[in-house]
Amino acid sequence: MSDSERNRFSARAARYVRVGANVGGVAARMAGARLFGLELDRGRNAAELAAALGGLKGPIMKVAQLMATIPDVLPPEYTSELAKLQSQAPPMGWAFVKRRMTAELGAGWQQRFARFEHQPAAAASLGQVHRAEALDGAPLACKLQYPDMQSAVEADLQQLEWLFALHRRMDPAIDTSEIAKEIGARVRQELDYRHEAKHAALYRTMLADEPLVRVPAVWPELSTGRLLTLDWLEGRPLLDFKDASLEARNRLGTAMFTAWWFPFSRFGVIHGDPHLGNYTVFAGQDGAPGGINLLDYGCIRIFPPRFVNGVVDLYNGLKRDDRALIVHAYESWGFRGLSRELIDILNIWARFIYGPLLDDRVRSIADGVAPSEYGRRQAFEVHRALKEKGPVRVPREFVFMDRAAIGLGGVFLHLRAELNFHALFNEAIERFSIQGVAGRQAEALAAAGLPPAEA
Repeated sequence: MSDSERNRFSARAARYVRVGANVGGVAARMAGARLFGLELDRGRNAAELAAALGGLKGPIMKVAQLMATIPDVLPPEYTSELAKLQSQAPPMGWAFVKRRMTAELGAGWQQRFARFEHQPAAAASLGQVHRAEALDGAPLACKLQYPDMQSAVEADLQQLEWLFALHRRMDPAIDTSEIAKEIGARVRQELDYRHEAKHAALYRTMLADEPLVRVPAVWPELSTGRLLTLDWLEGRPLLDFKDASLEARNRLGTAMFTAWWFPFSRFGVIHGDPHLGNYTVFAGQDGAPGGINLLDYGCIRIFPPRFVNGVVDLYNGLKRDDRALIVHAYESWGFRGLSRELIDILNIWARFIYGPLLDDRVRSIADGVAPSEYGRRQAFEVHRALKEKGPVRVPREFVFMDRAAIGLGGVFLHLRAELNFHALFNEAIERFSIQGVAGRQAEALAAAGLPPAEA
């Protein structure tokens, strides 16, 4: 074993110990309570699990947030606590940054920038962002991956498999085996910044004619597999506008809808991580909000056109109460062996997600429901029904679609935009066809240097 291999193995082993100790204690209490028929203080256990995960850099924090968005993967008490986790981590110091930048761009890396700020502008779960300036004066954003992230990812994903396996034995309303595979594939993909650079190029192609959404350009000569340099896009946090005028909030809501639904409905591509930190607001000519900057491209999901067709079919099936079309939609997503009862259960969640799109009027997303209660009743109904009629295996392709829809809904809850989501959605799917999506997708992927989507 070489020194580098030995170091990676040691880092991974250390990660297993840290994550295993933190998560294992909580899981052991869950298993013990189940084994001996004891009452489990779920609220206390959930808080301890969130505390155990929140102090760790790396994907386990991102995974915990994802798990909190999928109905019935965890009990409601756990969902509530994990949803509070933020993608922030203690940043690397300047000495560490200099070593990492030297490893990526070579010993003379500082001469390749006119300026490079010592303190990071943002620190997240897999890396941190530094503001910089190109030699020609252009403002830059340099995302530098933390060291040993590959070891951290593999250790955390192994623990995730163990946690999901425990959940399947204890509370098997949902078969999480495909969920675990999908999370693993997406998180591993996020480690490859060259791949993320291609995703950014893909979004510049797809949204080139959309004035409400700005996408940064990639600087390939200042990027590697673990360093991604993009244009710095000036903007203010989205939450700065939560109390702005309704007109301003509606403009931002329309921009968010466009940034998410247009690439999906026309190209079969979604941004799988629509949380508030991935967007800023750029100013318009009059100083009012002009639209949104889309900042992060690590978690992108490219779907085969048949999956997009399933989303449209389910919308039409729910609108017309066409059960055959609804079943066809679920099967096109990869659900198998669905009984009449399971279809009715899935429809509870589908009608919640599609509700604003089916309602042809101006409304907010919550439509009078308290934000803290939004979706809780439906999630409870799904959990209770699946306990009786399940389990159901959630297909891989559904995981990030559901996560993204919930995340997007959360953004709208903060903005309190009042829009006709039905009209916006129907504009997005106007003249929809599988052939049209397939053609546009193939052309855009080729232009970005990405392989074709799986059939």
